[in-house]
Amino acid sequence: MRAYNFSAGPAILPEEVLKEAQAELLDYQGTGMSIMEMSHRGKEYSAIHEECIANIKELLNIPEGYSVLFMTGGASSQFSLIPMNLLGEGQTADYINSGAWAIKAIKEAQALGSVNVVADCGKDIPTRMPATEELNLTSGAAYLHVTSNETISGAQLKEFPAHETLIADMSSDILSRPLDVSKFGMIYAGAQKNLGPAGITLVIIKDELAARCPASVPTMMRYSTFIDNNSLYNTVPTFPVYMLCLVTRWLKAKGGLEGMQQLNAEKAGKLYAAIDGTDFYTGTAVEEYRSDMNITWRIANHDLEPLFIEEAGKQNLKTLKGHRSVGGIRASIYNAFPAEGIDALVSFMKEFEAKHG
Repeated sequence: MRAYNFSAGPAILPEEVLKEAQAELLDYQGTGMSIMEMSHRGKEYSAIHEECIANIKELLNIPEGYSVLFMTGGASSQFSLIPMNLLGEGQTADYINSGAWAIKAIKEAQALGSVNVVADCGKDIPTRMPATEELNLTSGAAYLHVTSNETISGAQLKEFPAHETLIADMSSDILSRPLDVSKFGMIYAGAQKNLGPAGITLVIIKDELAARCPASVPTMMRYSTFIDNNSLYNTVPTFPVYMLCLVTRWLKAKGGLEGMQQLNAEKAGKLYAAIDGTDFYTGTAVEEYRSDMNITWRIANHDLEPLFIEEAGKQNLKTLKGHRSVGGIRASIYNAFPAEGIDALVSFMKEFEAKHG
């Protein structure tokens, strides 16, 4: 029996996708080889590569003038690549500090240029995202960087600020809801939360923005290199792209991002209702910024939390421990997380409270 896996990442994948990959692992479409063993320039892999790009463009309704890139190094590499490519000499970049991941992005950018933290709620308890009216924007800033969903704190940006060059780290909520890509200069996401296995970073970037890059930036660190070579300048991580392609097929079959948004809201709503329905549990994020992807809460008696996590694990409810930096309990319920897993968790929460409340 598969576990109900609440891991924040690497995270749960659709069971249908895993079974399809399993069936094709040794022999991909009668070739006698795994997709992992094939040339990244061969026809079999090329078909997967192109379909994956096309599916992402379809799901997000990406307009002309944007490129879909497959890069490596996770979002953490993008923290440095963004200012290297887009923060020109004498310019300032605006950043919102909304929590742990935004702080990491800010630190890397500060090492490379001038940064203005336009709003700072990174240490607020309960956790939240800043309101638009809080932003102290820099006139003529190179870009505004936001983190759409803070995986550790469980706070999610519900509306994006308007900006000429808006850049968003969407590692933990990419493809979970419809999005107007035309309002962004760049979107990026590590794959291992909502897209597929670890190994690739999805980047969606406006072509004219990528052209800003100074000539001094090394070839493999330039977005334009990936645009000009369709992410095939060097050997792309072929198996993660293949897995991402299978996930995008699954998303299309599930009703696209509109269908996924509805399913995610229903799952999260049921779990938040269980947290709010008692004084035994307390949510840790401000209600209007609660994430649909990472639900975080505490037990009134914090000493009971290790027992909660231990007993949940015995009931096949796995990896519910909150991030080591904040403690508590965290249920990451990305696109692929099944609704019946929420029912099982809510039932366990009621049983646990009845025993220890």
